[in-house]
Amino acid sequence: MSKYLLGLLCVIMLITADGCRRRRLFRNAPPSPPADTVSALPKIRTDTLATAPPPVLSSIDPNATVDQVDFAYLTAKSKVSFKSKDQDINNANVNLRIDKDSLIWLSVSGVGVEVARALITKDSVVIMDRIHREYSVFDYASLSQRFNFNLNFGLIQSLLIGNLPLPKEPAQRVKNEKDFLLLRQHEGKVLVDNYIGEQNRKLKKLLVVEQPTKNSLTLDYEDFTVLNNFLFPYTSLVTVDYKSKNDGQPYQTVLRIRHNKVELTDKNPGFPFNVPPKFQRRP
Repeated sequence: MSKYLLGLLCVIMLITADGCRRRRLFRNAPPSPPADTVSALPKIRTDTLATAPPPVLSSIDPNATVDQVDFAYLTAKSKVSFKSKDQDINNANVNLRIDKDSLIWLSVSGVGVEVARALITKDSVVIMDRIHREYSVFDYASLSQRFNFNLNFGLIQSLLIGNLPLPKEPAQRVKNEKDFLLLRQHEGKVLVDNYIGEQNRKLKKLLVVEQPTKNSLTLDYEDFTVLNNFLFPYTSLVTVDYKSKNDGQPYQTVLRIRHNKVELTDKNPGFPFNVPPKFQRRP
């Protein structure tokens, strides 16, 4: 299985790198440059969108809303870098297509050829490894049970486009914390902290902590750009800190997505996905 693509999906779906296979696709990929491409988690940027001082808010703002991106279809051409304890990939090319609330399609290219493709639907996640001629199929029920978190299509879609990963319930309160509004939520054994810009009401930082293990995922959205009257994050930095089940040591996985081009459109871009009969299914 593609270590890169499965790693990408692992991060998106809150799966730590320990659960991913360790076969390498990008054996000839150039080494990652210094920390400007894949680095330790930077401080949250609070000046990207704010051109005036934020308004003074009360300690709790129960009626605060979060600006969400809406669309029919989304297409994006992106550069992705991925670094873990045994993998270092720099600027892989990824094409992303989304049919809102229905399909997510990913194509990963390295050295000018497609090496992997993935199709995420409301029922399953299918990953096709063209180099090793194999594929894997995952269902949300088994993944949710394995990682003590309610994984579903809506969650993955929200993480990719910068919307709230969990819907805000009426009883949940938004608190004023320093330069952000904080919406704290629980999902099973997982604590989710959503940090929202006070002035633009966009999700700017997400912190997910699995309570028993303290494994954590931090997602920072940056480089917001106006796109079809919505503010869209062109850069996402995901950092996963976890303790290995094998050796008990702490490790970190870092994923950076930089979109070069994003379009929100009403035209169906197509979602070609056919697994060749000779491909072997992997567990």
